[in-house]
Amino acid sequence: MYEILAITGITGKTGQAFAYNLEKHADTIKAMFPGGIRLLLHKERGRDADILPSFEVERMYGDLEDELFLSEALLGVDTIVHIAGIHWSRQLTTAAAGNFVRRMIAVHTTGIYSKYKEAGEEYRNIDDFVYMMCRSKNIILSILRPTMIYGTINDRNVATFIKMVDKLPVMPVVNNALYELQPVHFEDLGRAYYDVLINESITGGHDYILSGGEEIMLRDMLIEMGAYLSKKMRFVNVPFPIAYGGAWLLYLLSAMKIDLREKVQRLCEPRVYPHEEASRDFGYSPRTFRSAIGDEVREYMEATGRIRKDRKMEE
Repeated sequence: MYEILAITGITGKTGQAFAYNLEKHADTIKAMFPGGIRLLLHKERGRDADILPSFEVERMYGDLEDELFLSEALLGVDTIVHIAGIHWSRQLTTAAAGNFVRRMIAVHTTGIYSKYKEAGEEYRNIDDFVYMMCRSKNIILSILRPTMIYGTINDRNVATFIKMVDKLPVMPVVNNALYELQPVHFEDLGRAYYDVLINESITGGHDYILSGGEEIMLRDMLIEMGAYLSKKMRFVNVPFPIAYGGAWLLYLLSAMKIDLREKVQRLCEPRVYPHEEASRDFGYSPRTFRSAIGDEVREYMEATGRIRKDRKMEE
């Protein structure tokens, strides 16, 4: 039996999915954390959100870069689930160490495995700092690393591809889009965060990759989206040397202000990572992309007025 559970990032889609699981198992969470739940919310967002109605939650509004705010927000906290993002992990871990937080679950990224310097190095440096700080203060740490997150038209990943598939007569791709990805649905992540939280005896001190239920070529992902949009896909291929050369040219012409070089490199980087440890330790079983993408396409079609919200897409 612990005391206060603190959460960052609960107003995002994966945070909302996590909140759904807390609600679903409210009795378990109330027994684990008799001190209640404290939400760390952005000072300009989340004020009107209906979050965790079954709980008497404490809301604290501020900036995750504000040391004073974090120090006050983590006072008396036993466990923190940090969903807001890796870029605030240094500040949050420092504050957790100063407030004797016992356990930390941090949602980071599989970007640490990228072979490209800018993308991978920054994430690895943050991970190293978090590991060091938690070891020095005996904080029980678990880092969770999702792959590309999808499932909502606000995901900024797959949603961008859906819009491109819908709007463009021909889909431009690099190297024929023949590289594998393993996107993960946000609802599967919400369940995983909950499972890691309640199974401390197994998950405490362990890190987990949280990838999707299947490996799939980007080309096949685009074809699946096109099928739901009743659109036969046509592709125009741009060889990688030309795409990368174009990124260099833009970089030079913009006086080094627009740098897409590494983005083009990462576009062709396979991002497939196994999640066997998560399956073994807490039964992680994510859905496949092919079984779930239809819901996101339907949400897009509703948002663009193509179908009514009460109408189901044909399977």
